[in-house]
Amino acid sequence: MTFLLRSVFQMLCLWMAVFDLFLTDAFSTFPNSSGNARANPLSASSSSSSTSATKSSKNQLQYLEAILWDMDGVLADTERDAHRPAFNQVFQQDGLDTEWTEERYGKLLEVGGGKERMTAHWNEVGWPAALQSMTDDQRQAKVKELHLRKTDVFMGLINQGDVPLRPGVIRVIDSAIEAGLTLAICSTSNELAVRNLVQTLMGPERAAKFSIFAGDMVAKKKPAPDVYLMAVEQLGLDKSRCVIVEDSAIGLGAAKAAGITCIVTKSSYTAGEDFTGADKIVKELGDDPATGVTLETLDGLLIAKNNS
Repeated sequence: MTFLLRSVFQMLCLWMAVFDLFLTDAFSTFPNSSGNARANPLSASSSSSSTSATKSSKNQLQYLEAILWDMDGVLADTERDAHRPAFNQVFQQDGLDTEWTEERYGKLLEVGGGKERMTAHWNEVGWPAALQSMTDDQRQAKVKELHLRKTDVFMGLINQGDVPLRPGVIRVIDSAIEAGLTLAICSTSNELAVRNLVQTLMGPERAAKFSIFAGDMVAKKKPAPDVYLMAVEQLGLDKSRCVIVEDSAIGLGAAKAAGITCIVTKSSYTAGEDFTGADKIVKELGDDPATGVTLETLDGLLIAKNNS
């Protein structure tokens, strides 16, 4: 009798184990209301833990929700290492007897936009002989053509990997992505050039986190605030929770006109400009988080402004 009871008990235990295994497998693969398989509990737990960590990082920030980046001079020193050489190459190809020295180009950076820069230069020093017989409309068409070709040369230089990102850029961007912040590039450059630089220098995964707002998308370029206002409107941002990263007085002017907090990272061409009105001025973002700019640094700027 004892042997019989023990056998029955063992059989019940075996069937319960099989039944439990069946239920576990069915639960993990049974479709939910959207038609998708339910996640494995261990996988869901891991995902929840990862999401919680990201939210926790973001929750440590009191105000900061978005970072809007200028491109040239902020992400990389492109004005010195790519834009100026690209302009000069196109001028030489067309025999326009124009070569911009570093000093001259630094002065021309006071004008926002490449097409506008060429027009301002030639209006000041005289138009090249090859363009003097043209009407104003023909000249502007030629300037547009030169700028398109210059953009192709510029992108070639970027693709060669000759232009590195500035110190601290990737560190801050990776921290912002981990914290779930909104990221955008707001530049006076051509949209194609902006996308190419971000894809090439940062990689496709980081590039996918950015919205792009370029100079050819708005009526007025910096120092007008149009490109920043477009980003705020299209992304549904709260200005009081955004920080702009700029490197020039023109960019700072656009940021202040938009009513958004701005940190300036001086670049090779802009180090001597007047940055009165900037919320913070630094030489660079810095690769070392112990001494460089962090998300907490940017959040601190917003805390100070919102509590003043």
